Amino acid sequence: MGRIRPTYIKRVAIDLVSKYPKAFNDNFEDNKTMVDGLTDVSSITMRNRIAGYVTRYIKHVEL
Repeated sequence: MGRIRPTYIKRVAIDLVSKYPKAFNDNFEDNKTMVDGLTDVSSITMRNRIAGYVTRYIKHVEL
């Protein structure tokens, strides 16, 4: 079983992917820097969680 993420993490991540589809890929480190630049999230933990969900979302959509 995987971790269940809060809705606001999913909402922000999906919103970012829909606004900037070419900015994200399946690499977590690249996504982490993009989330840091495109949002005003002050917490590093929240940034990483959003970037992690973006990475998993991109991998799932490509299948």
